[in-house]
Amino acid sequence: MYSVDEIKELLSAFDSSKATAMDIQLSENEFLSIRQKTAAPAAVTAECAHEAAAVQAAIPAAVPAAPVSEAAPSAEGDVLESPMVGVFYAAPSPDSEPYVTVGSSVKQGDVLCLIEAMKLMNEVTAERSGVITEVCVDNGQVVEYGQPLFRIK
Repeated sequence: MYSVDEIKELLSAFDSSKATAMDIQLSENEFLSIRQKTAAPAAVTAECAHEAAAVQAAIPAAVPAAPVSEAAPSAEGDVLESPMVGVFYAAPSPDSEPYVTVGSSVKQGDVLCLIEAMKLMNEVTAERSGVITEVCVDNGQVVEYGQPLFRIK
């Protein structure tokens, strides 16, 4: 659990950075997402501090998110879900071929995509061997924690 002062420090660090989004894991099933709506940096003001205190007070009362279930096998294959909030990239660079496409054979541990979170590129790897039967998101799309990315059969 974060104190109001810790949230103020995070907001201040966010304000002084070039980041446009920040995601904080409060507990196993609770996340706090902060996004800038404009190109101008967010200012930490007394109003923001008041809002942060209100958020802090509301967190314990919030209904915990439903736990994300492990990918269950189905006739169409297992679903690989996003392990974090971020931007989905199908290829290592804009001019490169995608890591995988529908019909690609993969082995456990193969890189399937990248998710950019907090200016870091995170590799998402195959949890098991199989064939990609569906790519559930578009390149450059913002994905949420637990959102389906691929179906593997």
